[in-house]
Amino acid sequence: MGFMKEFKEFAMKGSLVDIAVAFVMGAAFGKVITAFTEGIVSPLIGMLGGADLSKKMYVLKEAVTDATGKVITEAVAIKWGDFVTTVINFIIVAFVMFLVIKAINSMKKKQAEAPAGPSSTDALLMEIRDSLKK
Repeated sequence: MGFMKEFKEFAMKGSLVDIAVAFVMGAAFGKVITAFTEGIVSPLIGMLGGADLSKKMYVLKEAVTDATGKVITEAVAIKWGDFVTTVINFIIVAFVMFLVIKAINSMKKKQAEAPAGPSSTDALLMEIRDSLKK
């Protein structure tokens, strides 16, 4: 039973719960960034090239169809537009995470610089104790 108790203590520590929350938030944030990139950034960049960036590709082999138009073999293509869109997603997410970590580190630094002296209540109690000693 010691193993289960130890695991429970480990699981309830802040670090594991924080990681789980961060994972869920990161997944949701990734979806927001993907929607932003695919819905706003890619079309704007694609305007320069005449089409949506995510649909850009280099066709290696055209699709083969029969006389009725039914596809016999799919086209083979290098979808470089999808790759560029994914790289843009990564850069945006990395930049935002950098800003978040920078803000957290700044708050931690301010908290560490705060004087760690006794609170006003503790100071008053020490003053009363010192008065009673006299």
